[in-house]
Amino acid sequence: MEKVLKQDEIDALFQAARATTSEGAGVVKARVLPYNFAAAGQISTEQLRAISILNDLFARNLTHNLSAWLRTRLQVNLVSAEQIPFNEFLLRIPEISYVASVRLEPLGALSVLQLDLGMAPAMVDLLLGGEGQPGELRELTDIEEAIVASVVEIVCRELTTAWQTVGLSFNFERRQMQTQTARIMPVTEKTLCLSFEIRMQETSGLLNLAFPAVVANTILRRLIGEWSGRRRHATDARRRIEEMARRLQFGAALQLPSVRLEARELEDLAVGKVIRLNLPVNRLSELRVGGQTLFEAQPIRMGAHRGARLEAMLEKGVAQ
Repeated sequence: MEKVLKQDEIDALFQAARATTSEGAGVVKARVLPYNFAAAGQISTEQLRAISILNDLFARNLTHNLSAWLRTRLQVNLVSAEQIPFNEFLLRIPEISYVASVRLEPLGALSVLQLDLGMAPAMVDLLLGGEGQPGELRELTDIEEAIVASVVEIVCRELTTAWQTVGLSFNFERRQMQTQTARIMPVTEKTLCLSFEIRMQETSGLLNLAFPAVVANTILRRLIGEWSGRRRHATDARRRIEEMARRLQFGAALQLPSVRLEARELEDLAVGKVIRLNLPVNRLSELRVGGQTLFEAQPIRMGAHRGARLEAMLEKGVAQ
C-alpha cells in the first residue's frame, strides 16, 4: 500500500534538504601546511642572484684598484652571502683582527667591516718595496694601522661605486676594539653577512661585511626592483643597445701587409729614395678595422674620394 504524503510533510522534507545543503556549502576544508618561523626573512634565490651580481662587480673593481695601489697581483672573490644573527658574526671574528665601523648614508645606519690581519705584513712589505712576504700575526703599529686604514678606505670607495644602484654610500668611521663591536647593533639582530677572499701571492685572508636588518631589507627591496625591471625590459634594452652599437665608429685603414726593413735602410732614408718592400706586384692591400685585419682589398677611386673593393675575407687568426 503506497503512502500518500500530506502537503505539510512535503514542505518539511524540502526544508530539511535545503538546510543540509546550506550547512554543507558553508564548510570549507582548510589546507594546513607546516611553517618554520626561524626561516622568516631568509634571502631567496632571486635575492641572492641580485646580491651576487653587485658584489661580483665590487670584487672585480677592488681587485683592479687594490692591485694598482699595492703594485702587485691579487684576486678578490665573493665567498658567501647569508643572513645570520649578529652574535654569530661576532663569534667568527678572530681574536687578532681589524674591525671597523662603516656608516651607510643616507640611512645613517652602521655596518661592521672585518679584515684579517694576516695580510697586513705582506701589504706593508709591498709598500716598502719588498715582494710581499708574510709575517707573524700580531697587533699593528701606528704606521701599519694607517696603511690598513687606507686599504679600508679603498674598500669603502669601491663599495660605494658598486652599490650606487641602490643609492648607498659607504663612509669609513674608525677602527673598533673587540669589546666595542658588540655595541654597534643588538646581538640578536639578523644581519646580511658578505664574505670575500683576498688572495695575494704569498698569503690570503677574508674581508667580511655585516649589515643590520634595516639596511639589508632596504638593499634587498631595491635590488629586486632593479632586477625585476631589468628582466621585464630586457628585450627593449637589448634592441636599444644594438641600435646604439650600430652607430659606433671604428678607425679603418687600407694598407700593405707588414714587411721587415733592415736598420741601414731606415738610416739612409731620404726624400726621393725608393725602398724595396719585397712584395709581389699583385699582392692586395689589407683592410684593417680597429686594428684587426678583416679583408684583402684593392684600392679604387670613387669620384673625388678613395675607396676599397673587397676581394676576399681573411680567416680569423691571421697574423697581424
